Amino acid sequence: MPGEPGASRTRTYAEEHPVPRMLDVSDEVRAEIGDEEADRLLVGDDAPRSYDCTSCRTPGDPENDRTSTVLFVGEETAVLAFAHATCIPSQVVSVSEEQLQGAVRSITGDSPASAQDGGTAAPQNVPGGQAVLGITSGLVLIGGELHPALVVEPTAPIARPGSDGPGDDFLPLLIEQGFIPVTDTAELPTLLGGWSVLLAAGQLHAVLQPGAEGGGQVAWWQAHQALSVTDGWRAAVQKTQRVLIYAAPVGSIGQQPREDLLRDALDKAAAAGKLVAAAMPLAGTPGA
Repeated sequence: MPGEPGASRTRTYAEEHPVPRMLDVSDEVRAEIGDEEADRLLVGDDAPRSYDCTSCRTPGDPENDRTSTVLFVGEETAVLAFAHATCIPSQVVSVSEEQLQGAVRSITGDSPASAQDGGTAAPQNVPGGQAVLGITSGLVLIGGELHPALVVEPTAPIARPGSDGPGDDFLPLLIEQGFIPVTDTAELPTLLGGWSVLLAAGQLHAVLQPGAEGGGQVAWWQAHQALSVTDGWRAAVQKTQRVLIYAAPVGSIGQQPREDLLRDALDKAAAAGKLVAAAMPLAGTPGA
């Protein structure tokens, strides 16, 4: 999409027009969509009256909320989304063409978090409803190299979709999806095809899984509000371009204040046969 960057780093509609719109179009977004489309957004011709933020998924109003334009770009197509400027700045986020449709639907809330009409429904709590999955980020030392990792632990036992329990099927469900049981945390988990971890502006947005019947990716886990990670974690993922995902049943890991304690908890869960893992490629941009 042709276009030249604007003269300023960010254009704010409220500063240039009498109508109090608060839309930011960064130079890199302008360069992709072109000056004509960027100006149409700034005068309100193509901007929405309201939107669901791509980051926190709560409503936004460009006339009252400072709003960022976020352009998701694949190899052949691009999708323009909107976000609260306090959640994410106006920017271009590169994703693969395969990831584009599913990833953008997930972070804009246009698709369900689980494909319950197909064969890849997300796990549920035993009483029914969507599972609540806790995520902890940390660095794991394997083979003398630090790897960015996410540790997933639900807040309650997980039942297979359609089941009313009792029991916890969290690990069997993940093994069916391709996760591998961990017996030794010193071994690097294998890459899981079709899954990815979505980062934008240096923050964690979602863990994406394949959709039903070969469809685009959908969110297996979705951040209610984008989660910050440490500079060291971002540096590690910038180097490896993949994230290690460890998962354990409720009560196996807990909230650990230090990474050495987190590693000890992973070791204990593995020794007890309560840990599965997979490596996933990075989608989006690791930088802040």
